[in-house]
Amino acid sequence: MGVLKTAGTITRRTFLIGSAAIAGGVAFGTYLAKKPIDNPLLDDLEEGEAGITPFVKIGPNGITLITPRADKGQGAYSMQANLIAEELDIDPATATITPGMPGPAYYNGAVMSEGVPFPAYDESKLAETARNFMAVPAKLLQIQMTGGSSTVPDLFDRLRSAGAVARETLKEAAARQYGIPRAELRTEDGQVILPDGTTINYTALAAAAAAIEPVTDVTLRDPSAWTRLGKRDLPRTDMVAKCTGTEVYGIDVQIDDMVYASVCANPGIGGDVLGYDEAAALSMRGVQQVVPVKHGVGVIASNTWYAFEAIKALNCQWGPGPYPKNSAAIWEALDAAVDNEDHYDHRQRNEGDIEGALADAQTEGGVLEASYRVPYLAHAPMEPMNAIVRINDDSVEIWTGTQIPLFVRDKAAQISGVDRSRVLVYAQPMGGSFGHKLEMTHVEQAVELALAVKGTPVKMTWSREEDMTHDYPRPAGVARARGTVDNGQVTGFDLSVGQSAMAPSWFGRLTGMTVPGPDATITTGSWDQPFAIPHYRVTGYRAPDMVPVSSWRSVGASGNGFFHDTWLDELIHAAGADPLEERIRLCSHDTSRKVLEAVGALADWSGPSVGDGRGRGVAFCLSFGVPTAQIIDVTHTGDGIRVDKAFIVADVGTVLDPTNIEAQLFGGLIYGLSHAINSELTYENYAPQQTNYHAYEGLRLYQTPDVTVKVLENGHRIRGIGEPGLPPAAPALGNAIFAATGQRIREMPFYKHIDFI
Repeated sequence: MGVLKTAGTITRRTFLIGSAAIAGGVAFGTYLAKKPIDNPLLDDLEEGEAGITPFVKIGPNGITLITPRADKGQGAYSMQANLIAEELDIDPATATITPGMPGPAYYNGAVMSEGVPFPAYDESKLAETARNFMAVPAKLLQIQMTGGSSTVPDLFDRLRSAGAVARETLKEAAARQYGIPRAELRTEDGQVILPDGTTINYTALAAAAAAIEPVTDVTLRDPSAWTRLGKRDLPRTDMVAKCTGTEVYGIDVQIDDMVYASVCANPGIGGDVLGYDEAAALSMRGVQQVVPVKHGVGVIASNTWYAFEAIKALNCQWGPGPYPKNSAAIWEALDAAVDNEDHYDHRQRNEGDIEGALADAQTEGGVLEASYRVPYLAHAPMEPMNAIVRINDDSVEIWTGTQIPLFVRDKAAQISGVDRSRVLVYAQPMGGSFGHKLEMTHVEQAVELALAVKGTPVKMTWSREEDMTHDYPRPAGVARARGTVDNGQVTGFDLSVGQSAMAPSWFGRLTGMTVPGPDATITTGSWDQPFAIPHYRVTGYRAPDMVPVSSWRSVGASGNGFFHDTWLDELIHAAGADPLEERIRLCSHDTSRKVLEAVGALADWSGPSVGDGRGRGVAFCLSFGVPTAQIIDVTHTGDGIRVDKAFIVADVGTVLDPTNIEAQLFGGLIYGLSHAINSELTYENYAPQQTNYHAYEGLRLYQTPDVTVKVLENGHRIRGIGEPGLPPAAPALGNAIFAATGQRIREMPFYKHIDFI
């Protein structure tokens, strides 16, 4: 696939890990991109161990693979381990797999590439150079983050290179030991094999490998030679533990001599505490302390249940939240923003002359118009927020599931007054996230509680109700749409989207910094779609900051995919065209067009109306570089809508684990349908009214359609797949309901407008 080139003198402390060091590199920022980063594994090696790269440690007792991207159920640890193992020639099941300690060497060089002002279908040299260059600020800012479906794009070359460097270094150690040229040696199953068939375990070569410089001039294997990657039977390294209930998530971790805690904070996030009944809580069994925390109160007890019960007894009185009191006022603010040019934020797409087209259409028979809404949505993973923190005079230790370990480290250092070099973050597997664990309020609270009992580990767990009401949700949003059709074709498309800014809200909480400029997430998933409509405009309007919001699975595309594709479907219907054929005709991106063609073939598409109350809807969204199309079949029964079948096609560029990719697309579809049909957060007296799953339902098993998935490999870049399966789900379902019933649904959740069975 490529050759890892050296730049200057490479020592074993400074293995090149920058994505810019892979063949091709970037056109500028070369020095900063290639500047070596210290190998953190060399800081605490034991006798006979070799930290050959930041991702591979080998000692006499075994092999350790460092998988620094967080695993929140998507198989990230397994994929990272297999990327290393493919070149290292080991079975990852025989190795210890750990995220390691967070640090600069594990920065995410791909996560910021989504922020360039080029749509993913723009594959020009300028656009590609800009994307590659974004690894430079990510490296300099030490952005170790899991998100944006970036794990595989970021680590595809880096981890394979790490495995290859370790393999060749072990071969070099054997070559020197036995006086045989390295080129005459081969590796298999964790062994170096001499020409005469003699085998030497990697572990027996660790000490010798530690004494030599890593061999960094390595050639990565062509995919045709892969023995693990790309194979359908590639086993997930965590599957047995998860299927047998033995996986240890963050919430399961136990530390000797720890105490337990929970908190209650103002449900109007950011509001004050006016009072609470400390004596009532302290009088309860097992309660040890009541501790004020920022915007709330915590209880330390001898077990979690006692802490939960004491929290209820506090009977806290809260001040008002710093945003509108209820949903009605929030919607009013959103409507006012999208209808007011004073709230203009950005416009990344403005092709043709949409105003002229709309004016002409007005004189010739009218302009098509529609309005849409999407609500606030909670992340609602199965595992509520939790953390264990132990603080001593000169150190802090944290055990938690997190997607942002260095931010957690720095915030804990700030609160505790301990130098950040003495803050240790032990990242744990997560029982779900969907973006929830890109936040760290729970860790801040746990640190505050641990300061009250220095030397004692405190396990702080949010109740389900605390988790739901103190989530930073997906932004609510509104859209105004206008358009034109002519001669059976879509000719004009104008979409205005209004919501509060997500990225500044989130980043401001992490850093305390104010983020200037526009927020691209307001229109992500709408402005960047690969359709050549003659008059095409997408505008973002920034509503005031209200409920603090955060990244939610597929981020801006989660709502904009619904806005954009539903409006496109409405225009296609008005033009009298076939929904799939017109999308294909309009599509200006070859890879995306093939996805649309493939989903039609997969579903045997013959039109939206099937008869007998049955309808079919097609939808498309290009998100995180992955063109994804879905067709959903529904039946309008006497009791409501039944979702019968779903077909998904996506293009990820290169398939590494076919089974897991299919599972991620399936899961994205189900998550998308669940929220399209059932879910929202509504606010009264500053707080969400949905406090648990009884009021925030997922899709039931009996409601789940038969799903068929196909994955293509036409894209020129390898892509991640954790999020792209979600955005087309809601519009595909809505378009299918329209085909079956003639009813167009422009607001989520759909249950407000039609019944489901």
